[in-house]
Amino acid sequence: MPLTFAPQEAPALPLHIVPKDGLAAWLLDQPAAVADWIKATAYDAAPGRIALLPDGSGGLAGAVIGADGDSARRRQRFTLARAADALPEGVWEIATPLEPEAAEEAALGWLLAGYRFDRYRKAARAAAQLRAPAGVDARRVEAIAAGEALTRDLINTPASDMGPDELEVAAKALAESHGAAFNAVIGDDLLDHGFPMIHAVGRASPRAPRLVEITWGDAGPLLTLVGKGVCFDTGGLDLKPASSMGLMKKDMGGAATVLGLAHMIMALGLPLRLRVLIPAVENAVSGDAFRPGDILTSRKGLTVEVNNTDAEGRLVLADALALACEEMPDLLISMATLTGAARVAVGPDLAPFYSVSDADAETLHSAGLTVRDPLWRMPFWDPYEEMIEPGIADLDNAPSGGMAGSITAALFLRRFAEGARYVHFDIYGHQPKPAPGRPKGGVGQGARAILQALPRMLEI
Repeated sequence: MPLTFAPQEAPALPLHIVPKDGLAAWLLDQPAAVADWIKATAYDAAPGRIALLPDGSGGLAGAVIGADGDSARRRQRFTLARAADALPEGVWEIATPLEPEAAEEAALGWLLAGYRFDRYRKAARAAAQLRAPAGVDARRVEAIAAGEALTRDLINTPASDMGPDELEVAAKALAESHGAAFNAVIGDDLLDHGFPMIHAVGRASPRAPRLVEITWGDAGPLLTLVGKGVCFDTGGLDLKPASSMGLMKKDMGGAATVLGLAHMIMALGLPLRLRVLIPAVENAVSGDAFRPGDILTSRKGLTVEVNNTDAEGRLVLADALALACEEMPDLLISMATLTGAARVAVGPDLAPFYSVSDADAETLHSAGLTVRDPLWRMPFWDPYEEMIEPGIADLDNAPSGGMAGSITAALFLRRFAEGARYVHFDIYGHQPKPAPGRPKGGVGQGARAILQALPRMLEI
């Protein structure tokens, strides 16, 4: 079902948001049947806990949910989103006045909780619907939810149905829906157009590698988004073990997140020029696979020694970043499910990012806190540059030693974004267990923070 608000004219039941320490005072204003029911059921208004309220004649009068205290809000996002799944189907409205930021979080969390991946199995039940709270920009929240749903759908779809060709189709459909221009360079044409590393990584698969491009807007600063589109990663000849391969349908999570963010930007009509670049490949195994020890020459002319074919994402991103910098955008952002090291460092909730600008890093971090899309800055640590310099070639795609893996990958990418105002996100793209507004499975990270930060970063 589309993640949209219920019509304002639709009849709705009230949902009361009550803090635990305010329950007694709230009950003083309720009908006797409600107060007696709350006491009889020992409801305590703990954060996220829900009680249905009777109307005195066997019907439903509404519901109450425990509000977050400060400590609970620090521990969990979108607590109110629990109501979307827990309440009976129908239309609800928030009956408690909320501050604007809290109202938007509640509204967005509710819509995100309504996401269902039902391509292969019908969802058990639909989420309860919500009327947009007073003062919330419903159009903006719906655009954000739709972008996130696109990201989740793309990540959740298995590689059997989401290879480089299907990812291209999804990007083209998005471009057409917003009147954007679309282009793709496919297969051996990548060599003729100067994308040798994208071709090298993807050539072993029967599903041809490609570079997908979307352009939109004719005025304003240029924002270029580059998303890693490795639709499945076997590890190549440095084959992953089965335990590491099970989630590799999500290795195009950077591309999926970039496309979701692009939808948000275009749907909201931000006054900028947008360029999206997605190197889409499958890192497969065959007689034509690139090998450990190979030296590849990139679009930029830098040579790269391949010391691990499972460090392929940075190779395909490098050619795309080099292309992006030929136009020198006002802001260049890459997003990728790039390293396990990032997950070890910050876990699945935080989106680590790197920025060449301290001001941009602070803006992004602050925006992430505002919209509950948490980010954590990592360092472009210059002393580690020598770790990515093997001696036999300009760069090493997988330095030995196993230390600082996320940082050395970011430093590798920075070599191809030289001179640009550059931000790199090393995201996870997967929710390992259900949480309010975030069912288990594919999830976007960083897109909402970027959207919130763009007006300040690009002065639009």
